[in-house]
Amino acid sequence: MFSGLCYKYRGQEELLKSHFQNQLHSLHNRRFSMKLHSFAALLFSILLFLHQTIADLESDKQALLEFASVVPHVRTINWSPATAICISWVGIKCDGNRVVALRLPGVGLYGPIPANTLGKLDALKTLSLRSNHLNGNLPSDVLSLPSLQYMYLQHNNFSGNIPSSLPPLLILLDLSFNSIVGNIPATIKNLTHLTGLNLQNNSLTGPIPVINLPRLNHVNLSYNDLNGSIPYFFRKFPASSFEGNSLLCGQPLNHCSSVTPSPSPSPSSIPSPSTVSPEPRASNKKKLSIGAIIAIAIGGSAVLCLLFVVILLCCLKKKDGEGTVLQKGKSLSSGKSEKPKEDFGSGVQEPEKNKLAFFEGSSYNFDLEDLLRASAEVLGKGSYGTAYKAILEEGTIVVVKRLKEVAAGKREFEQHMEIVGRVSCHPNVVPLRAYYYSKDEKLLVYDYITGGSLFALLHGNRDPEKTLLNWESRVKIALGTAKGIVHIHSVSGGKFTHGNIKSSNVLLTQDLDGQISDFGLTPLMNYPLVTSRSLGYRAPEVIETRKSTQKSDVYSYGVLLLEMLTGKAPVQSPGRDDVVDLPRWVQSVVREEWTAEVFDVELMKDQSYEEEMVQMLQIAMACVAKMPDMRPKMEEVVRLMEEIRPSDSENRPSSDNQSKGSTAQTP
Repeated sequence: MFSGLCYKYRGQEELLKSHFQNQLHSLHNRRFSMKLHSFAALLFSILLFLHQTIADLESDKQALLEFASVVPHVRTINWSPATAICISWVGIKCDGNRVVALRLPGVGLYGPIPANTLGKLDALKTLSLRSNHLNGNLPSDVLSLPSLQYMYLQHNNFSGNIPSSLPPLLILLDLSFNSIVGNIPATIKNLTHLTGLNLQNNSLTGPIPVINLPRLNHVNLSYNDLNGSIPYFFRKFPASSFEGNSLLCGQPLNHCSSVTPSPSPSPSSIPSPSTVSPEPRASNKKKLSIGAIIAIAIGGSAVLCLLFVVILLCCLKKKDGEGTVLQKGKSLSSGKSEKPKEDFGSGVQEPEKNKLAFFEGSSYNFDLEDLLRASAEVLGKGSYGTAYKAILEEGTIVVVKRLKEVAAGKREFEQHMEIVGRVSCHPNVVPLRAYYYSKDEKLLVYDYITGGSLFALLHGNRDPEKTLLNWESRVKIALGTAKGIVHIHSVSGGKFTHGNIKSSNVLLTQDLDGQISDFGLTPLMNYPLVTSRSLGYRAPEVIETRKSTQKSDVYSYGVLLLEMLTGKAPVQSPGRDDVVDLPRWVQSVVREEWTAEVFDVELMKDQSYEEEMVQMLQIAMACVAKMPDMRPKMEEVVRLMEEIRPSDSENRPSSDNQSKGSTAQTP
């Protein structure tokens, strides 16, 4: 009986065990099924995302290909359906699965922007089509892209009105130098992120809209046909932002007239003759006439007496001091004569007039009296004084520099000038021919270089009929200037410095050979004047210590190279879209891999030198390193530049051939 009972319990135990095993197995299957379902859902989501990513990128690609196929372009932009859009397409930048930047400046785009092309790039943040030949109305579908932040469409031929619907996230809008008409839309007040607005040189009309955009720190509305009073918000901007609008008034321009023109009187409002009392008016007129006659008589007599005295004094002065006064301000090129406030011989002392010290080898045959009798034209005021173009009686032309704030005594000055005179014996250094020293006056006499300065050619008023500096010319100027600086650095055991390298001190011969001027004067100065044009060239350590070194010369030359490559001046007016610190701006652009945006538009018209330009940019960036020890020596700079271009005469077409060949562009 006991054994039967045990057998019965054992049977129930087996049943229970089997039941629990079945339950566990079922639970395991359900969990596996749930995991499998979750994995399938995740895989489906990934595939869906990848499909959407590919679809979005393919949509952007097709939109760009459509744009490139419809809009003619002089330069080949190298967009191929077979290549990866985000890796190999020129001017394209992607972020994840979308195109976020399109930059095609100066590639020779012609015609209007067709609808349903760029307007499909709904993730686009930056659009740069500046300096092309685009025309037609501004593309409304592009100007309403919700993600657009930066728009550069300047220097084209767009016409029509500015659309009222603008991207809400817009940070910078540049539509300058086009043919846009109509009013500035009032909806611009909704662009709360806007920091820069450039609409100059168009044909905009109407008043400036009333807005209040705290982030807006730069505006240029000059040279349009705007009218009315300048709103209060805009009065913080300089007058240059509004010049060229003859009907605009109010700060910072002229005050608006508070008197409005009276309407033409109606016939009923004209008083009848019987209502006018003529007696008081006639009496007042009579009294006024008598007083005026007396005043005129007395004033006329006084003026005649004064004029006689002035003429007498002038005649006496001319008789006593004839031949000792330097006429200055006379410009032979313009034919106008203007009397200067000062002349560079005003401090010359009579006993020392024969002490003009010429350097050995000088072929000039004149003395100080001849120089003081010469007619002169002010060339400019620099860091160390004023320069004059002096034309002597026999036709010799020289440049006279009148130094200011000289701290050195006579002996120290003369010894230093002897060194400077020896340094100037180099084909890439402007020759110093003579000097003069007195207690009140210090003069330097240089050769006159006919080609002007590099600064004037890069930033002056560009005459369309005048040949612009092509790449070969710029390299020739830069290399010659560098060789001149190397020569300066080699003097006095390698301790001599220039101290004032800038594009206005690079003078050009008729053959466009660069010659460096204004060198070696820093040690003589007390506190040399730092002009606004010099600020952008100074190395960081010079700003703190006021001491120039050969390494700071390298920095200044690097800024000059960047100036030559970008076409931008190192110092700009505050508020302009061009930045004050040129090296920092170039570094930021290169860091974002927008290297094509760096170069001058004039240089980008010919792609055959693009590799050389990039190599030259690398040399310039090495020169403007913040730490002096990281900068190369000028000898190394010359070597690197000569490796880029071993010889100007070997395997290179002439400048004439180059200029002719540049017109035959690849479509």
